[in-house]
This record gives sequence, structure tokens and C-alpha cells, in this order.
Amino acid sequence: MERYAVAIVVGIAAGFLDRLIMLRSDYRFYPTYPHGYLTHLALGFIAAGLGAVAIPAIAKPDYVAVTFLALAAQQFREIRNMERETLSKLEESKLIPRGPDYIEGIARVFEARNYLVILTAMASSAVAYWWRWEYAIIAAFLCIVFSTKLMGGSYIGEIAQVEKGEISFDASILKVNDVIIMNVGLTETRKKIMREGMGIIIKPRDDNARLTLDAPGQRMAIIHDVVSILGSKVDVSETELRPLARKQVDKGYLALFLVANEPDLEYLMEIIKRVPVIESTRGTTLKSFFGRKAAD
Repeated sequence: MERYAVAIVVGIAAGFLDRLIMLRSDYRFYPTYPHGYLTHLALGFIAAGLGAVAIPAIAKPDYVAVTFLALAAQQFREIRNMERETLSKLEESKLIPRGPDYIEGIARVFEARNYLVILTAMASSAVAYWWRWEYAIIAAFLCIVFSTKLMGGSYIGEIAQVEKGEISFDASILKVNDVIIMNVGLTETRKKIMREGMGIIIKPRDDNARLTLDAPGQRMAIIHDVVSILGSKVDVSETELRPLARKQVDKGYLALFLVANEPDLEYLMEIIKRVPVIESTRGTTLKSFFGRKAAD
């Protein structure tokens, strides 16, 4: 009995610690309030418990107990729906929305994290049951490192070059370098843009990156992250100061325009480099045979 208890306790502790470490909260991640923490930590504890009891149940053997893993998978799929619905509701009151692609990516991540918790708890429990709990600590550490690496993802700075762009007007047409952004009718607004506006050029490194940056969802994610940190002077129904990202249709790079509360160009470029690449917008052109041939 002591052997079972040690395996279960070690597995639950390892899984819960894994979930706690993966529960990040900043301008890109969710939740950002105490009840959200409590909800996801409770679900992480349940996931850790399910993973921890699986190996002792098989060793007993009690195969019926393992069927609870299938029920857990169904419940964790509901977490994705819960996060999607919550964030979609919050979008209705945002001046600069995340966009559906960003929301779907966040929802998938929350579902996947619970599966990683189950695997961490299961591996730690197995090592504690068949060997010693000291070895289980090493196994838990390796699983947690693997989980954090797996959830890291890629960023815009890895697939594109971020450079300073020059803002100018051709009559009333706002441009960043040679990319047309929008028409600005009011003279006072044009003067404000020239004083406080910032322009950025985002150049894809290859065709996969170009396809990723083409996606409207990825552009919305870039703008949302930038505005979340530097702020924006856009107001309700105010379109002329709204941050926008437009494509240079012949060369494939993006031009970003922003009038921020904190007009720091260097930080703006660093923020863009750290924007996550949205999973649903990730380009894979060069992985196909014809895509490689066309690129050549």
C-alpha cells in the first residue's frame, strides 16, 4: 500500500508543479485575474491526479480505472470551448481585438497543457512505483523542462526581420516607406501622425514566413501585442489613428503604422520580434515539393 501511495503522491506533486509553472500570465497569456488562476490550477490538480493513478491502477491490475483517462480527455476538450467563448465575449468590448486566430491558439494551448500535466504525472508515478521516489524527482524535472520547451513556440523575430520605417504623406495618403496605409483627411490628424506616428517594416525571411505574415490573424496578433504594451491613441469610432499593418503586394513584406501612448521605437521593434507565431497562420509552403520548386 505504501508503494502505491508514494507513486500517487509523487505523480500528483510533479503534475501540479508542471501546471503551476506553465500557468503564465502577461500581456499575451490568459488568465490575468485570481479566479482564472484558481480554475486552471484546480483543473491541473485533477489532471495530475488522473495521470498519477494510471500506473498504479494498471499494476494492480485495475484496468477499469484507466478508462477515466478517456473521460478526462473529453472534459479537457471542454476547456478549449470555455476559453474560446470567454475570450470571444471579451473581444466585443476591445478597441484593438486579438482576433479569432489568436483566441483559438490560446484555447488550444490551455487544452494541451492539461495533457502535458497528465504525461508528467504518469511518468513520475511510473518511476516512483517501479524504482525509487528519488529517481522520480529527476523524471519530473525532465518532464517539466520538456513541457516548457514544447509550449514555447516560435516568434516573429525568428521568421522575419524587423526594421524602422519612414512615415510620409502623398497628399492625404499615409505611407510607411513605399506601402500605402490609408487616407487621412484631416490636416490636424496628419500633423499629429507626423509628430507622433511610428512606422515599422517586417520582412519575411522565406516563403513560409511570407505566407504567415500574409494572414490577417497574424497581423491582428502583432497589433494587439504592441498596443497592449505601448498603448494607442485610437478612440471609439476613430479610424484615422487606428494602428494598421499593410502588405507591399509586390515584395511581400509588411508595413506597420502606430500612434502609441509610449512612442519608443526601439521597444516597439523588440515587442514585434517577441510576438508569437499563431499556429493557425503558420506557413508551410516550402515543405511541399511544388512549393520548393516555385521558390527556386
